[in-house]
Amino acid sequence: MSNTVIKTTTTTTTTTSTYYGVNVNTGYYKSYRGMLEIGQVLALLIAFLCVYCELRWHGPSGFLYFQVVTLWFHIAFLIFLLMHVFALQSKISCINWTITEVLHYVLGSFLVFIASIVVAVQGSAYSSFVAGSVFGFIATFLLVLSLWLSYRVTFGRQQTTVGV
Repeated sequence: MSNTVIKTTTTTTTTTSTYYGVNVNTGYYKSYRGMLEIGQVLALLIAFLCVYCELRWHGPSGFLYFQVVTLWFHIAFLIFLLMHVFALQSKISCINWTITEVLHYVLGSFLVFIASIVVAVQGSAYSSFVAGSVFGFIATFLLVLSLWLSYRVTFGRQQTTVGV
């Protein structure tokens, strides 16, 4: 037996493949939301690494706060990305995933923005801190954009009148 695709289904928005009984949404990476999530994960990882590599295990608490915030939300949004790719929301239906993502976007955009401001102010003398804060601001922009898209999809304009 070879490691080949057992079943592939293509629609206009997604491409779902089944590998050994596991559904994989291979078209999610090409979607607008998928590219946004990949951008968020990469921007948060680069921001974390810029500050982490410069500190060399010591530094002011503002830099450590930045590291904790960026690493935490990097892991959280990586989990959300994997959940979308493997379609795990349908298997764990006891949690409202839309509201959970919206809350993470709100909290993440606020905390990453504050942490980026702290690093931009305290670390203006070092180029790696400036790069970390720039990537933090980029991640904040991507988080706000995802928040706006999630809000628009979830709570957007709905028809309130009945057509006769």
